[in-house]
Amino acid sequence: MLKFLIITIFPESLESYLASSMILRAVARNIISAQAINPRDFTDDPHRKADDKPYGGGPGMVMKALPIIRAVSALKLKKGGKRKILIMSPRGRQFTQTEAKKFAKKYDELVLIAGHYEGIDARVKKILKAEEVSVGPYTLTGGELPALIIIDAVSRHVPGVLGKVESRPTLAPSSSPSKAKSSASPQSSSPATKKIYTPIAPHNLNCPTSDVGQLTLCNKEFTAVN
Repeated sequence: MLKFLIITIFPESLESYLASSMILRAVARNIISAQAINPRDFTDDPHRKADDKPYGGGPGMVMKALPIIRAVSALKLKKGGKRKILIMSPRGRQFTQTEAKKFAKKYDELVLIAGHYEGIDARVKKILKAEEVSVGPYTLTGGELPALIIIDAVSRHVPGVLGKVESRPTLAPSSSPSKAKSSASPQSSSPATKKIYTPIAPHNLNCPTSDVGQLTLCNKEFTAVN
């Protein structure tokens, strides 16, 4: 099972996409898993502050290094597993379809660090040996959208994620409305979701997956049910 681990201070921004469509069905079948970890849970101050002035000086504020490093360090990689750590950044190299295929085949875990403010403390990249990637030649408010794009692009290449309907590029122009309707998957085939709010301690982030699959988002647990 390929695990996606998203480091973000806004885990709620991921909920809608991860709990729907192809991703939800793949999670329900235990093919992939998606988990968000809030670095605020790894701060020392009572205000859970995640930003600070840049190390070495400079304008604006950046995400602090220590909470992110602690969050990633708390994630336990299975014995013999392979993990890739990526930082979402407009300065990074362009993420491609070729890489999506490579990541799906090569790694057991992808850690996606979503930045905010003026970016992320440069020490994060150095200490975690992370790689900066970009999803396009533009700047976004945060790294959550790029992280979701990478999750979607990589998941499509994991065996069993795409069904017959999703794998079809498009319907032929000559297809009649009746044929198009009959080729669509039944509405009942998509698993419903029930939100269960369960605290998750920072030292126990790798939650067990039930028979029907789970999405663990920071301190919220979303279970796919039939």
